[in-house]
Amino acid sequence: MKVNGKHFRTIWVSGKDKKIIRIIDQRYLPHKFVVEDLHSPDEAVTAIKDMHVRGAGLIGATAGYGMYLAALQAPGDVSFDRHMEEAAEKLKASRPTAVNLSLAVDRQLASMQRGRSASGKRMIAFKVAGDIADEDAGFCKKIGEIGVTIIEELSRKKNGNTLNILTHCNAGWLAFVDYGTAMAPVYEAHSRGIDLHIWVDETRPRNQGAGLTAWELENQRVPYTIIPDNTGGHLMQHGMVDMVIVGSDRTTCTGYVANKTGTYLKALAAKDNGVPFYAALPSTSIDWQIEDGFAEIPIEQRDPDEVRYIEGLCEGQIKRVLLTPAGSRAANYAFDVTPPRLVTALITERGICNPDRKSILKLFPEKEKRE
Repeated sequence: MKVNGKHFRTIWVSGKDKKIIRIIDQRYLPHKFVVEDLHSPDEAVTAIKDMHVRGAGLIGATAGYGMYLAALQAPGDVSFDRHMEEAAEKLKASRPTAVNLSLAVDRQLASMQRGRSASGKRMIAFKVAGDIADEDAGFCKKIGEIGVTIIEELSRKKNGNTLNILTHCNAGWLAFVDYGTAMAPVYEAHSRGIDLHIWVDETRPRNQGAGLTAWELENQRVPYTIIPDNTGGHLMQHGMVDMVIVGSDRTTCTGYVANKTGTYLKALAAKDNGVPFYAALPSTSIDWQIEDGFAEIPIEQRDPDEVRYIEGLCEGQIKRVLLTPAGSRAANYAFDVTPPRLVTALITERGICNPDRKSILKLFPEKEKRE
């Protein structure tokens, strides 16, 4: 996607040195556009854990490149594999909810087994990291092309009048390598001239909607309005939302959708008001091993200070401000799980399906377990 008219991905290999991986440091957005260089697997772990990068697809791509950086540092003897396994465990522990992370790490480990030497394994790690990133961007592009059909149909029903779409958190190109998931159909619809307006949840406590989704929409010139997280229900009651579309950090093969905390509340409001609720995600965000999303999806609990403090631009500087009484306790559950009964459909790179095992497997028959 474009920043000030120039195309960017969220992660890429330095054109000057293939041993350096470059990322957009999202902590500074929307006020500053900062590019950070990653030189080691530990720096990749920090980037994921401290949310220099965030979003399921980008976390996976960063983990893939983190494994490549680990391979560059690994000794050229029999301890190479042990070094890689240790790096893999650190990367997997950096953020537990997004399944893309573990898939990318495990894919790297399995692929490097084909190498007959340390140098051969390093070459494989570099290629696989690039493949993971390219596939993520490709999947998201397809999600946009497939999901836009839903927006086109709703636009026809409104006789071309402004279509109001509500989204939560950031599932745009900043959350992936390019294009995004929930935002990909929006960008495709906008490019086709469909009259759109996006309601953007601010998404406390880190404000990824107000800071990141709004910044994306501003750069893509898509009309939008930022709203407090608790406003969506009111808008739906008054017919001001035509559809809700969100991303997913992990979706079970049975259709439970884990996404940024607050998503479940939007799904409840949508159900109560007859507003269609869609989750857009690549197949790399589907967990084929678990069924009960409430019991089995790990929910990350982050630093309570993310709730107690807020950051913003003040007199030209990004400053951190305490919101609560100094001694206040705070809970920071980063994700919640929306059950299939509240999800109208899933939008994937292979098509649109109902949120149930049979429908999902119809799109991905190779994932069906055969005795």
